[in-house]
Amino acid sequence: MFKKILKSFGLVLFLSSSIFGKAYSADLTFFTIGTGGTAYTYYPVGGMIANAISKPPGSRECGKGGSCGVEGLIASAVSSRGSVDNVNAILSGLRNSGFAQSDVAYWAYTGTGTMEGKEPAKDLRTIAALFEEHIHLVTLKKNKINSVKDLKGKRVSLDEPGSGTYVDALLILEANGLSEKDVKAEALKGNAATDALRNGKVDAIFVVAGYPTGAIVELASAVDIKLVPIDGAGAKKLTDKYGFFSQSAIPSGTYENVGTTNTVAVGAQWFTSAKEDDDLIYNITKALWNKESRKLMDVGHAKGKTITPDTALSGVGVPLHPGAERFYKEAGLIK
Repeated sequence: MFKKILKSFGLVLFLSSSIFGKAYSADLTFFTIGTGGTAYTYYPVGGMIANAISKPPGSRECGKGGSCGVEGLIASAVSSRGSVDNVNAILSGLRNSGFAQSDVAYWAYTGTGTMEGKEPAKDLRTIAALFEEHIHLVTLKKNKINSVKDLKGKRVSLDEPGSGTYVDALLILEANGLSEKDVKAEALKGNAATDALRNGKVDAIFVVAGYPTGAIVELASAVDIKLVPIDGAGAKKLTDKYGFFSQSAIPSGTYENVGTTNTVAVGAQWFTSAKEDDDLIYNITKALWNKESRKLMDVGHAKGKTITPDTALSGVGVPLHPGAERFYKEAGLIK
């Protein structure tokens, strides 16, 4: 009986360590990656990266059909509300790492911009810049919404507070002479947002994600949609004021029957805490950029092909974690 109790207690300890991101075994380390809604880009990319950096005990050797990740590491992608939520979870110790938009992370780190008045997130550190995210303003083709200014008085999903999309949607409205009060704002995410648009419960939705994003692909296959351009004076005002944004475009054919659409973009980056072990982050960064990981990136989500060492430091505004910095110096990417 006493042995059974001890076994049960040991199982509870093991499960508890798994839940909170770290194991107390010398052989295992658990590492969480906060992503976003399961219907958007962060989540599948997070899963792809988690697979690339993981190497559980008993795995086959690297180059012989096994993982080339970090020895004893089990990484997992965790769905979340997005950028702001991930930054807060990293700082609180709830998650080991997470994805966030470069603008959101910088403002959190410095206590400026949309985070003005809040305590700066001085423990936030960068692992890598990943890919470009485009702001999608989606409506049905039949709706008479052809510019951001046409949103006035309309039912618009800005995504959930705690997401980077919500932050950027407000900035885009502001750059075009509008505010949240000028629209009938809804806080919907992922499939809930696209379902509401398809069923006529909202007139337009904002989505910030790497294209193609699954929820919009599915929506475009079911109904006729259009992407509303985010360009002209409003886009210029936004990019002039905030250096994180760049004017870009979503190519024709990305979504069914939707032509090339001008918009603005922001960088998606991977962050962790300064409190995470230097050697662990060094090994994770090294695993992220090895040749075997490249193979996983190329056959995973479409954005995987754009995640390369050449852009690993692009637009980084939050200091690198010392472990990541050591790898980039060894790789000759920084001096």
